[in-house]
Amino acid sequence: MIFKRTKKQARFAGGGLVLFQSVEEAIAAEKVLWANNYDVKLVAPPPQLRKGCDLAVEFNIVEKAGVERLLRQKDKHFAEILPVKGAGELLDVVKVKYFADACMVKAGNMKLTFDKNTGVILNISGGGCPDIPYLHLSMVDKKITDVARPKDKGHTLCALMLDRAFVEALEIFRKETN
Repeated sequence: MIFKRTKKQARFAGGGLVLFQSVEEAIAAEKVLWANNYDVKLVAPPPQLRKGCDLAVEFNIVEKAGVERLLRQKDKHFAEILPVKGAGELLDVVKVKYFADACMVKAGNMKLTFDKNTGVILNISGGGCPDIPYLHLSMVDKKITDVARPKDKGHTLCALMLDRAFVEALEIFRKETN
């Protein structure tokens, strides 16, 4: 039997941060590291550490040498790798706000609001990427369990952030209904 780990099963330690010049570099590095069994997480670094990109990859600082070597081997560009102790608090990419009958999940600049009782997506807002109007039309007024993930239909950072909000919202809805 082959054991395939999932992000929920990862035991994340943190303590290290890979900084990037662009969002595309951060996303590509996260994929490479995850595919090579590193427990990583996309985070928003403190403003004083940013190198041109609002995303960074957090990892276990004990694995710094391996992370750096793998990123170089795979030709994944990064600005800097550093420990985060004393550098400031990392900002969660995903934030949740509860209302009477609704829940809003914000990821980066994207927000997804859904009805806590029915699971119907009430609104999608934020972002300025060209695929967001399409995603809005394909998701709003539909049950969260019945729509495709934004990352499967979109192609931009906004779609990726909307996907992060969607995954969190789906998990919240499933917990509320069980």
